[in-house]
Amino acid sequence: MSLRVGLFVTCLVDLVRPQVGFAAVKLLESAGCTVEVPRAQTCCGQPAWNSGADAHAAAIARQVIDAFEPFDYVVVPSGSCAGMIRRHYPECLKNDSAYAARARALAAKTHELISFLVRVRGVTSVAAGCSARAAYHTSCSSLREMGVHDEPRQLLKTVAGLSFCELQDSEVCCGFGGLFSVKYPEISQRMADDKIADAEATGAQLLTGLDLGCLLHLAGRMKRQGKQMRVFHAAEILADMAHGPALGEP
Repeated sequence: MSLRVGLFVTCLVDLVRPQVGFAAVKLLESAGCTVEVPRAQTCCGQPAWNSGADAHAAAIARQVIDAFEPFDYVVVPSGSCAGMIRRHYPECLKNDSAYAARARALAAKTHELISFLVRVRGVTSVAAGCSARAAYHTSCSSLREMGVHDEPRQLLKTVAGLSFCELQDSEVCCGFGGLFSVKYPEISQRMADDKIADAEATGAQLLTGLDLGCLLHLAGRMKRQGKQMRVFHAAEILADMAHGPALGEP
């Protein structure tokens, strides 16, 4: 049975790395889903929510609910944006009599992309190839808000030619944290350097993960340091689309 899936693209994918969105569509369609991308979607509202602009976050949440209610599922190629919808929309709109129940209903059918493929659609392998040794960064939001851990590892290990290795401190924050990297740049930079050193210690040629914000943060830092390690979103690798320029490359 084909499921009608609303793809929440995210701001970073839309503006910085559209290929992640195309990879998500390819993976979802291969899993038997009918995918639509509502034109009315905007930001998930996370920056407003994290900065204490609750009224603005609530207004954005209502718009997202209106746009995505008709779908069987909402799928997001980002643990942080998925976490905003699933964990924080019900809190954000808990006192809104018109939207509180609708926020809970949307939250219940919202999933991070890779976990949706594995948990909901039962995907166990992918037809993709990538000749590289890859390290995987477990982003904070994917792990702690969405409970995603084993699913990307399971699928990445089925990519032909990909040698998968774990970071020593795989569950430690990379230092991005959205507004955290703006408020505390020196601390953020040091945390990124620690994460990069961890990845280098594995001998990895490639770094991957589920959250574009984390990956852009690390790719940008590596570029400034002249590092050669390439960075791709996991969806790009799983969709066999990690053969062109990596994040931060021209």
